[in-house]
Amino acid sequence: MRIGVPKEIKTHEYRVGLVPSSVRELAHHGHEVSVETGAGAGIGYDDDAYARAGAKIVATPDEIFAGTDMVVKVKEPQLHECAMLRPGQILFTYLHLAADKPQTEALMASGAVCIAYETVTDKRGRLPLLTPMSEVAGRMSIQVGAHCLEKAQGGSGTLLGGVPGVPAGRVVIIGGGVSGTNAARMAMGMEAAVTVIDRSLERLNELDLQFGPTLNTIFSTIDAIEQHVTAADLVIGAVLIPGAAAPKLVTRQMIAGMKPGSVFVDIAIDQGGCAETSKPTSHADPTYEVDGVIHYCVTNMPGAVARTSTHALNNATLPYALALANKGWKAAIKADPGLAEGLNVAHGKLTYQAVANSLDLPFTDRTRLE
Repeated sequence: MRIGVPKEIKTHEYRVGLVPSSVRELAHHGHEVSVETGAGAGIGYDDDAYARAGAKIVATPDEIFAGTDMVVKVKEPQLHECAMLRPGQILFTYLHLAADKPQTEALMASGAVCIAYETVTDKRGRLPLLTPMSEVAGRMSIQVGAHCLEKAQGGSGTLLGGVPGVPAGRVVIIGGGVSGTNAARMAMGMEAAVTVIDRSLERLNELDLQFGPTLNTIFSTIDAIEQHVTAADLVIGAVLIPGAAAPKLVTRQMIAGMKPGSVFVDIAIDQGGCAETSKPTSHADPTYEVDGVIHYCVTNMPGAVARTSTHALNNATLPYALALANKGWKAAIKADPGLAEGLNVAHGKLTYQAVANSLDLPFTDRTRLE
């Protein structure tokens, strides 16, 4: 199969779909890999590194999209990239369609076969291709939140860990999944006072056993969210419903009730955000203020630590990329029901129920495509 890796074009996005070692693996299995010039430069891999791994270096993204059978990316394609996709061509990347109707309609119009990292599942129903970036985003959320709390950044001037004689900052994490757990781990390491709110008693029990009595676990209700959010110095939105838009659990009224200079970091912004006041931002202009509360809502947060993120992502995606290249998409999803869950759009049809529900678009069961 001919596989293409374009350079990512979102603002301050330096990750790349395949690193040289992944290219070498695909080439070893007999596949032809084309990489756009400069695609890996942001994480220290020049064109020569890709050429040595067996890749063909091409000058423009047009050559990638026009001359390959499968395009491997990191972030969702921009609208002009969607227009370059061809009927039957495979797109393998993060899509996050539930909050992006224009992209969804553009992908449907392209006729391409679009497989989303974030909805692929494993045998236990987990999300193996979302997990690496959720880990990164969870850990980063505390790092950026602590920075935003600094007075020079508009924050309240609170040190999360406090010092002897001064209380530690209060961190509230809404959602106890992968990103929320990693956020809790980092916040507790900084000696903040940490609370995790989740609707699953089973998950809260697991967190209690994992972290012990120093972590405060709270069952999720509107009252509990309001009480803890309004008292927090830093709130992390880590809510996830696979493939669907994030629920708006934090209301504008709750934000207005927070202390001036408090910080809200919305990890769920790729799926529309979990606060009524959330709106997408970029690394070039990451924050804004609503009712005295600093909001950090960068849609590609892991892109700030692109080298770590790219390697973590490639470790997870490579086996699936190989399966798609070796077998073709139809045989690959037939052999792996978890990979089949990644199919969001194919031949002009929307094939993921949660996305269809979120965007009020017609749904087509993928079995009708075979």
